[in-house]
Amino acid sequence: MTPENSYDSSDKSQAQLRKGILEFCILLIIDRHPHMYAPALIKKLKDIDLVVVEGTIYPLLSRLKREGLLEYKWEESKNGPPRKLYEVTKRGKTELKQHIENWESISSSISSLLQS
Repeated sequence: MTPENSYDSSDKSQAQLRKGILEFCILLIIDRHPHMYAPALIKKLKDIDLVVVEGTIYPLLSRLKREGLLEYKWEESKNGPPRKLYEVTKRGKTELKQHIENWESISSSISSLLQS
């Protein structure tokens, strides 16, 4: 394997890892900051180095709503069109709790491996 191929593989692995935890992060952020709208969510994700684009976030938010994990309400804006403000549903909170438990378990296992 050439260094070039290794780099591509590493990039793909990192992208898959980020994609896999994006749903968890979205639920966590919205749960901690209810009534968040998508541009603020994108900023939060960028602030923690989970750089994402609108083309990734909006379909994911729609899917999470269809699955009953998020809901939104419209808020009129003085500076433009109305915005959707997202909130985690009761079902979403249950799902988030499961994500947290899974993350803590995986994190503990990986930490053990890194320390050995």
